[in-house]
Amino acid sequence: MKKTNTSALVAGAITTALALSPVGVANAGDTEKCYGVAKAGKNDCAAGPGTSCAGTSTSDAQGNAWMLVLKGTCDKIVGGSLTSK
Repeated sequence: MKKTNTSALVAGAITTALALSPVGVANAGDTEKCYGVAKAGKNDCAAGPGTSCAGTSTSDAQGNAWMLVLKGTCDKIVGGSLTSK
């Protein structure tokens, strides 16, 4: 393979990888709160009375703890809900 073809393939692969990268893709308007899907201690916020917010859920799939997910995906996650349980 010629050097120019190899360079073009490598450049194309890098461009594709960057375009598909999740880093910086989701804006605040592209996400929604999904309750009942976070692992214990991995929630983004709202884990009940007396908690300080992020990382305070005490059990997996805690119904009053949420994490941000891309819009339209919460209902597709087993146990996911757009409202507190």
